[in-house]
Amino acid sequence: MAVTTAPERPVAPARAPARPVRRRRPTAWIFAGPAAVLFALFFAYPLGASLVQSFTAEEAGTTRWAGFDQYRRMIDDPVFLKSLLNTGAILAVQVPVMIGLALVLAVLLNQSWLRFRGTWRAVYFLPAVTTLVAYAVVFQVLLKTDGGLVNQILGAVGIGQIDWLNSPTWARISLIVSLTWRWTGYNAVILLAGLQSIGKEQYEAAAIDGAGTLSTYVRVILPQLRPVVLFCVITSTIGTLQLFDENYVLTRGGPDDATLTPVLYLYRVGFQQFDFGYAAAIAWVVVLLIAAISALQYLAFGRERRR
Repeated sequence: MAVTTAPERPVAPARAPARPVRRRRPTAWIFAGPAAVLFALFFAYPLGASLVQSFTAEEAGTTRWAGFDQYRRMIDDPVFLKSLLNTGAILAVQVPVMIGLALVLAVLLNQSWLRFRGTWRAVYFLPAVTTLVAYAVVFQVLLKTDGGLVNQILGAVGIGQIDWLNSPTWARISLIVSLTWRWTGYNAVILLAGLQSIGKEQYEAAAIDGAGTLSTYVRVILPQLRPVVLFCVITSTIGTLQLFDENYVLTRGGPDDATLTPVLYLYRVGFQQFDFGYAAAIAWVVVLLIAAISALQYLAFGRERRR
């Protein structure tokens, strides 16, 4: 007699243990709350209020909705357009020169044969911690036409006096020199940190392949340093587009608006002419320019990296 067995029932998979329900504790909100309130009061609200204000205009003591009139007004404003051209000229000269000098300085500070390297780094970084107004006043004294130290040195070597701050061309050059003096050491220290993150084996491998010093830095070191260089270029560009303190103290935007920048023009319009709607529109155009130029720089470096 054959014995039949019942078919085996499929074993149900074991259920994963239920996760304990996490209760939301107010501790995180207690710590984040003050920062969130300060952010809302001193950043988010002013940002939104300025955006709304850029679409308004003051007429006879009353505020009216003006739409895009303030932005269209900038297109026909020769002073604003000149401030953009001034900033573009300063940016095209000052940022490449400063980044180039900072890169050379970073390479020199990274050499093992250099004595007192820590001291030299502190000396070159020191201008970055100097207050903007203080160093601008120092340059104003140095570049005075009559009695300035620079003109005294030029006279001692047989070169005539230069009207540094009262000539449009020389005023721009003076502004570029002052900016370069202040920010070159700052960018050099950042680039130096990037250089120190590159291992010595990279230099040794390049030397074994027969590459010279210049070829090693151009073909091996600089490609790896590109993200750091990109950071320095973008931050320097943003700083130049926001230029205010130096040209305000040195030249007040003159002569003949030769050193006028959009932020200084914004100050004139808002706090001297009390046209706050137009000033807010200028501020937002500057923000959009900074975002657009920074994005273009990032995309340009990104395409080069993918190649």
